[in-house]
Amino acid sequence: MERAILEKHLAEAEARVTLGARHLEQQRALILRLESNGYDSAEAKALLRLFEELQVEHVAHRDRLRSELGVPPPPE
Repeated sequence: MERAILEKHLAEAEARVTLGARHLEQQRALILRLESNGYDSAEAKALLRLFEELQVEHVAHRDRLRSELGVPPPPE
């Protein structure tokens, strides 16, 4: 694949990883609010697990693109 296209895909993947991290943070905060107010958090926790699974896929895709482009991994 042409480098410019890979770079575009990497930028999109980076954005998805960033957005995914924000969703995880928001979902965890929601679960805390629900539980602290005595509400059932089972559905919110199930959605969190789905978000976590998707984030693993997004990170793996981003890392594959980085590797293909020779871009070092981001600092963790």
